[in-house]
Amino acid sequence: MLVTQAEREGWVVVTVAGEMDLISSPAVRQKVHDAVAAGRRQVVLDLADVRFCDSSGVGVLIGARRLMRSCAGRLRIVLPEDTAPDSRALAEGYGGGAHVNRVLAALGVRRLFEVFPDLTAATDDAARPLSA
Repeated sequence: MLVTQAEREGWVVVTVAGEMDLISSPAVRQKVHDAVAAGRRQVVLDLADVRFCDSSGVGVLIGARRLMRSCAGRLRIVLPEDTAPDSRALAEGYGGGAHVNRVLAALGVRRLFEVFPDLTAATDDAARPLSA
């Protein structure tokens, strides 16, 4: 998994690629905590390139939501509605942010998040989130 952090339009953008599981999820949690510790209150988690997410990853997302709400912050998530997975993802039976979208929906927690189709929309204060 690769986790990077950048700034865009006043938002801290944490981009995650690969898998969000028991081993890799703490890196995502740490980036969100670091942003809040630095006084940042607007965070976007770009999960468009996450091809697998287990319960640990979902736990990190729910924890990030809780943290942002506790400090009067805002959390937005980038999850494309429908992505074309790469050949490896197809071979392994999952693909892109659409996988995370399906996991969150299956668990009944998708509605808890402000989800956007791309980073441009997620960092636009006038944009509306996708419906759950």
